[in-house]
Amino acid sequence: MGKDVFYITTPIYYPNDVPHIGHAYNAVATDFIARYHRLRGEEVFHLTGTDEHGLKLQRAAEAAGMTPQAWVDAMEPKWREVWARLDIAYDVYIRTTEPRHEEAVRKILLAVYENGRDDIYLGHYEGLYCVSCELYYNEADLLPGELCPIHEIPVEYFREDNYFFRLSAYAERLLEHYERNPSAVEPETRRNEVLSVIRSGLQDFSISRTTFDWGVRLPWDETHINYVWFDALTNYITAAGYAEDPDRFARVWPANIHSIGKDILRQHAVYWPAMLMAAGVEPPMQVWAHGFLTVGGKKMSKTNATGIHPFELIDRFGVDSYRWFFMREVQYGQDGSFSYEAMVDRHNADLANGLGNLASRVLAMLGTSYAGVVPEPTEGGWEADLPDVIVQAVERYDEHLLAVRLTAGLAAIWGIVSRANQYLVEKEPWQLAKDPARGDELAGVLYAATETLRILAILIQPIMPAAAQRLWDQLGLGGAVDNRRVPSDVAWGGLKPGTVTSKGEALFPRVEAD
Repeated sequence: MGKDVFYITTPIYYPNDVPHIGHAYNAVATDFIARYHRLRGEEVFHLTGTDEHGLKLQRAAEAAGMTPQAWVDAMEPKWREVWARLDIAYDVYIRTTEPRHEEAVRKILLAVYENGRDDIYLGHYEGLYCVSCELYYNEADLLPGELCPIHEIPVEYFREDNYFFRLSAYAERLLEHYERNPSAVEPETRRNEVLSVIRSGLQDFSISRTTFDWGVRLPWDETHINYVWFDALTNYITAAGYAEDPDRFARVWPANIHSIGKDILRQHAVYWPAMLMAAGVEPPMQVWAHGFLTVGGKKMSKTNATGIHPFELIDRFGVDSYRWFFMREVQYGQDGSFSYEAMVDRHNADLANGLGNLASRVLAMLGTSYAGVVPEPTEGGWEADLPDVIVQAVERYDEHLLAVRLTAGLAAIWGIVSRANQYLVEKEPWQLAKDPARGDELAGVLYAATETLRILAILIQPIMPAAAQRLWDQLGLGGAVDNRRVPSDVAWGGLKPGTVTSKGEALFPRVEAD
């Protein structure tokens, strides 16, 4: 198919309010994966953006006394501000109000409408609808009091003529697709959910509305506004060049990973591939659905007053600790509970006492014994098993990250930190420095410890880019650490004797619980 780019996407977010740490959880995870693939030397295309059409946003704008366009123009920068503070290095940011996106939406709609299979037809719908979910629900699916099972807010009764997409015609093709590509939905529990949904019978879904006008008009009937999924999901191919750049589209599409929350799994793993099949476009290679962040047992949400703005934590812990905590503490793919106390404990144990303490001790001893200059190591096996530990950890890191086992990948790297701290305890360079006769051993031990820090700075760059660069600078290595590559730049012995280091400020100052 000619594809030679690693393409990864976040969902596009509703800018009807400011982001909370549940949104940021996905953004950080996706950025971590994208940065790791860049570290491997791959060309990466990382997409994020905002979903700016629909009834929910129109109502939010009306409540604020603004037009929908003015509302999204005011809200959208708040999302970019958060991603900037979180060091999210996306390549493309899509807004569904952009002309290029409207062009792509109209193109895919026409492709399906004109495919000769009557996959889009005019019908009538009435039922119970959650505006926040953008979904109709059966009464049996609702919570007591006719509340949405996701947002726990009342659903509304809707009745109107809509155009529908004939999803029911694609059940067999979807089953065949997932039989041929069992990793197309991960983790396995989510794949089983998708297969169960398909096997239980698929219902056609509405793709248009006539009761509001905030969206893309259907190209064959401009009295209807396209609603939700042919607009929102199409962003993934808009950014890849579907309507404007066929050559780029051939290089980028299909997406390697759609990184999403489990609450929109059905739309991404059932609706979306069927829509693409109907348009003659290849489905994405993989949909990866993570769990919810919870606070006090409830899903992170502004609706239930559990939303925490990322700045509340970044201002206290720093961006690197923020990124580290959520990827190390919560196993990607499962639900995870957030607490301030857990974040304090993780920061102090892993970062302040772990990597931070390692860097502080090594750089301080280099300053005391060698005026900060990396010594020339002599033969003698002073490095012990550190080179082997690093080789094995790098292999596990790569295996885990390619399989999107993010927490396990970080644990593999932290095995190096633990072993390096233990190594210092065993070798006691502070004692060696007191004995002039053991100068060769001291030089060998400090070279090995500093070389370990150099390799760690490269390996942590995808998850803690700012801390990685600070450590790289303290090691006197110059340039940008994100220009390094694995495995070549993490081979043992890359640190040049004579390099001038500086202790600088602590990488991770301790945080005391309030």
